[in-house]
Amino acid sequence: MKPYELENIRNLCLLSHCGAGKTSLAEAMLFNTGATTRLGKVDDGTTISDYDPDEIKRHISLNLSILPAEWQETKLNLIDTPGYADFIGEVKSAIRVSEGAIIVVCAASGVEVGTEQVWEYSEQAKLARLILVNKMDRENADFYRAVDQLQSKFGTNCVPLQLPIGAQKDFKGIVDLLTMKSYLGNKAEVADIPSSLQESANSFREKLIEAIAETNDTLIEKYLSGEVLSPEELASGLAQAVIEGKVVPILTGSATQNIGVASLMDAVSNYLPSPAKQEVVAYGPDNHEQLITPSQDDFPLALVFKTSADPYVGKLTYFRVYHGVISSNSQLWNTTRGETEHIGQLFMLRGKTQEAVPQVSAGDIGGVAKLSLTSTGDTLCRQAQPLKLTPIEFPIPIFNKAVFPKTKADLDKLGSALSRLADEDPTIRVHRDSDTNETILSGLGETQLDVAADKMQRKFGVGVVLDFPKVPYKETITIPTKSEYKHKKQTGGHGQYGHVMLKLEPLPRGSGHEFVEKIVGGTIPKNYLPAVEKGVNEAIQEGVMAGYPVVDIRATVYDGSFHPVDSSDICFKIAGAQALKKGLTQANPVLLEPIMNIKVVVPEDLTGDIIGDLNAKRARVLGMNPEGKMNVIDAQVPLAEILRYTIDLKSITQGRGNYTATFSHYEETPPNITQKVIAQQQTVKEPAKG
Repeated sequence: MKPYELENIRNLCLLSHCGAGKTSLAEAMLFNTGATTRLGKVDDGTTISDYDPDEIKRHISLNLSILPAEWQETKLNLIDTPGYADFIGEVKSAIRVSEGAIIVVCAASGVEVGTEQVWEYSEQAKLARLILVNKMDRENADFYRAVDQLQSKFGTNCVPLQLPIGAQKDFKGIVDLLTMKSYLGNKAEVADIPSSLQESANSFREKLIEAIAETNDTLIEKYLSGEVLSPEELASGLAQAVIEGKVVPILTGSATQNIGVASLMDAVSNYLPSPAKQEVVAYGPDNHEQLITPSQDDFPLALVFKTSADPYVGKLTYFRVYHGVISSNSQLWNTTRGETEHIGQLFMLRGKTQEAVPQVSAGDIGGVAKLSLTSTGDTLCRQAQPLKLTPIEFPIPIFNKAVFPKTKADLDKLGSALSRLADEDPTIRVHRDSDTNETILSGLGETQLDVAADKMQRKFGVGVVLDFPKVPYKETITIPTKSEYKHKKQTGGHGQYGHVMLKLEPLPRGSGHEFVEKIVGGTIPKNYLPAVEKGVNEAIQEGVMAGYPVVDIRATVYDGSFHPVDSSDICFKIAGAQALKKGLTQANPVLLEPIMNIKVVVPEDLTGDIIGDLNAKRARVLGMNPEGKMNVIDAQVPLAEILRYTIDLKSITQGRGNYTATFSHYEETPPNITQKVIAQQQTVKEPAKG
């Protein structure tokens, strides 16, 4: 593929709710450019962008996919993205390196939750947008209903640029409201507008012209004075209005029938901005903000927006060049890490295929294999001109599962596989929970973690089982007590003797545990006291109620006795441990549970349902604040009640809600819950019968 000037490149992401047809659209666009010779199908697993085995198995996109294509002397860097909410990190990466977006809406389903989310992300990134009302050949397809929904949700600046000819099984083609011509079938044969559509086309054309004219002082003057705007004035006016976000054209078609796709590609070339028009914000060594005008000359500057573990070439790094040129077999400075990175052979990526290229210029997207230290979000540049680009903002993972290896061999490879998984997907985190001794895998949802488990088996040969994490309960005491234990054995020869008297006192919540020595008169020699402390500290790890660690307690050894021959460290260690256990049973032990601060953001109309659900989860609602059309609910809730909250919230809000949770404190568990926890622990400890 030949190099392109900045003005002739279009970086655009395909965004939508899951199932609106982005991947089929990308396939049709590639077919129209000659990049592929046949239209692949998502259900058959034959598309260029959904090449990952997990994508083929599930019939959905899980990863962003780079699909360069050449159209009308323009290079289109299409980035197909997942529509499923669990993989929003891939969408964020694609948006970060794009100047424009095509938001795909299903003509039958209309505006869905995912449509609203990607619109919001596009607004935040100030992307120029086109909307495609896709699947016009589907049953129940209704272009005009979809337009009403788009205008109602996103504003009247969403204006039809095309109208469909027919619908559902009678869908034949499109009417272009600028040229006032019909384009029929997948060959886009030019024809006159059907008489049945003439009046409607005239009406929508007038609205389009008015929307374009309103964005430009010169055009609005001519329009209001009754002058006819020329096709050139309308085209240039529309291009400027789209770039400024003042008009969002609505196009229509059917990706699987390849009707309207060529017209959409023309619109991308004509109306979406090139990288030449987008100044780049970078930060110098003193964190001073600089505005850089893109140029293919002078110093290189690139952002890494994706990392993947390719089974054939190893670690594969995707980057977007914002300034200068990056060459194969060169050296660059990683500003984020503060180290030099060797750059090997560069590639142009199309789905899973990699075409070796000598260089990648500003405005373009490329890939490179086997970088040693560079990760997603890092900036690459020249050391003499160290600049840093704003990294990608990824959502915080909130859904947790514990990871268990299936076999001993899997255990040996688990750490490495989890580390590579987290490198590949910044919305996945891995940590060890010291309280429960479980390895916790965190992500954005259940499907994402299920896919991660499949990927570990397929890519790294590590079999794992995922389960909900254990709740790290604790135990404590509520009243002071005294206890003693005498360890005494006579077994021929030397016996065993250790006698410890303990005083136990509850401490304020969050104090941990203390060991105090108050021996008077040498009733226990000083050299045995460390053994007593060791016994107490070991015994404190397993309480007497359900075997959870004991906290918020002071254990004071105040008396005891010893035998000059039979006493030893081990005897006093045993006596200390048993004295503690005995004292715990006497001091009204209780179970403590972790309480989380939770912040739930939900649409106003669902606030009551969410508060009702939180109350059922033993939550204390602390307050509520409106933020635009959403309400933010602050509450405290036991961790045990929200292990599945990502799933519950998605179900109640149809994916419109989100939340964050952070640890707050421990508090006493209600008696009915305590009984259940104790019963569960006894079941776990009892060996299977039979």
